[in-house]
Amino acid sequence: MQTELSARLGVEHAVFGFTPFPAVAAAISRAGGLGVLGAVRYGAGEELARDLDWMEEHTDGKPYGLDVVMPAKKVEGVTEADIEAMIPEGHRAFVRDTLAKHGVPELAEGEASGWRITGWLEQVARSQLDVAFDYPVKLLANALGSPPADVVARAHDHGILVAALAGSARHALHHKEAGLDVIVAQGYEAGGHTGEIASMVLTPEVVRAVDPLPVLAAGGIGSGEQIAAGLALGAQGVWIGSLWLTTEEAELHSAALTRKLLAAGSGDTVRSRALTGKPARQLRTEWTDAWEDPDGPEPLPMPLQGLLVAEAVSRIQKHEVEPLLGTPVGQIVGRMDSVRPVQAVFDDLTRGFERAIDRVNHIARRG
Repeated sequence: MQTELSARLGVEHAVFGFTPFPAVAAAISRAGGLGVLGAVRYGAGEELARDLDWMEEHTDGKPYGLDVVMPAKKVEGVTEADIEAMIPEGHRAFVRDTLAKHGVPELAEGEASGWRITGWLEQVARSQLDVAFDYPVKLLANALGSPPADVVARAHDHGILVAALAGSARHALHHKEAGLDVIVAQGYEAGGHTGEIASMVLTPEVVRAVDPLPVLAAGGIGSGEQIAAGLALGAQGVWIGSLWLTTEEAELHSAALTRKLLAAGSGDTVRSRALTGKPARQLRTEWTDAWEDPDGPEPLPMPLQGLLVAEAVSRIQKHEVEPLLGTPVGQIVGRMDSVRPVQAVFDDLTRGFERAIDRVNHIARRG
């Protein structure tokens, strides 16, 4: 599964695996793909440096990447406290009432929320990059639009390729004009922030729009046959995220959440603004249903919504309140029916790819 882009990056297979877990990212790189560590769960530099040190020790010298979040549009504010002050009291009351309805216990006195998405704030993302540029990162991806021009320039000065996710050909063209090197065409099926266009339509549109830039197909990919389809549509690789959530190396720390993922079908996700303020595909839960209730408040814009619900999400996760318990995940969740090591998942991907290529070659020979 090698392409011009994967060869350029020094990876065996054109599989780019996004994950918030260092152990998963390292395992993806060891298996022959490019593990891409998501930085949004980290605060400023020190935490990220610790895990990048760990990555250096556990990737066997194989390349890896980093994914940051630098919103193209942001709420103006100097500090996190300034931004939190913008959250209406009515929204805070709605969160309190929803948690009380389901009997969600408080955090222990003095216990800080473990789910603070401060990485949505530009100043935090910049501090993460100050750390990351000291490591041999091969690919820098931004999940929300093109990074600022100075960030692109700094990455290029370090020999790092820059990628960004796009949900339309128009967004992809903007990335090309911004001087990016790789476009991730993320279809509607994907987990997390995603647009309105399905992968089968989006991938060739983006390939055509940004030619000759390399494109990665993303959204709903969880088999080798789907990888082959993405390459047939003109992509130079695939971007896979959700599939790794049920691997042995994933650090979900929640048996209840793992059970929900394994039991979910492809129709059990929803695009909701309940988590971050932007439409993000995630498991449908009573939490997402509450935010869709017309009698309730509208989710706030990013990053206000993420800051509003941070403690609530921590409480739900810590106490494993199953009706409310969810996570960003794509429609491919219907295929995620067992817990396996990353290497086993990779082996399945390569076998499926070989089957698909053999099938197409057989058809071509018959013709």
